Amino acid sequence: MKTVNLLNVSIDNLSITELFEKLDCEGGVVFTPNVDHLIKLQYDRDFYEAYNTSTYRVCDSQILMYASKFLGTPIKEKISGSDLFPAFYMYHKDNQKIKIFLLGAAEGIAKKAQEKINQKIGREIVVEAHSPSFGFENNEEECEKIIDTINKSGATVLAIGVGAPKQEKWLVKYKSKLTHVKIFLAVGATIDFEAGCKARSPKWMSEVGIEWAYRLLSEPRRLWKRYLIEGLPFFRLILEQKLGFYKMPFDSKTGELEWKGGS
Repeated sequence: MKTVNLLNVSIDNLSITELFEKLDCEGGVVFTPNVDHLIKLQYDRDFYEAYNTSTYRVCDSQILMYASKFLGTPIKEKISGSDLFPAFYMYHKDNQKIKIFLLGAAEGIAKKAQEKINQKIGREIVVEAHSPSFGFENNEEECEKIIDTINKSGATVLAIGVGAPKQEKWLVKYKSKLTHVKIFLAVGATIDFEAGCKARSPKWMSEVGIEWAYRLLSEPRRLWKRYLIEGLPFFRLILEQKLGFYKMPFDSKTGELEWKGGS
């Protein structure tokens, strides 16, 4: 099975090696859907349309893995952004054509991630890094400066980690202006992890699907609502899909959108 449908998202059923091989040949935009994304996609029209323009959507969550098995269409591999990105640069450590630009995280953190990655690889695989200001996506002048900086860097890969849905919407709006970039990776909190500013959960927690609990305990004020309130409808919606009651927020034949959150 090439794709697995979870709610209104088609997830590419690829291994990480298969994904890298496809990106090497064709380039593309990679999004990493998780429970938070799937919930936001039920009511955020712009986010949904951004998702539809992505080239690849790979499973970021063990909970989505469980849901796919429950629906009888199992996903073969979890490829979270925080696993995808380090695997990507290690895969390309000797490929001189791969030049990465890091965009995201708080001031100074992207630069720190750049230093650590380059030290690990043994070459300048990350050619530049930039931490944008809060709300930069609403400042056209700042966005144009960022685009100019990326283009001047000669980067062929952009890894953007400014949170969903901001990073996905920004990519869709501006990627056509990034003249040298062939591969676009939306990686969430990965830049913070690479810089060593945030700790990832123990591997066993990720493997059993409770990485969210570790992140909640690490950042309760920021994440309590996402994990304890906003994510709960996911389980009801998956049950509705299993029973054939789930209604997509748009007409699958006409493409006309019927958004639960309004226009």
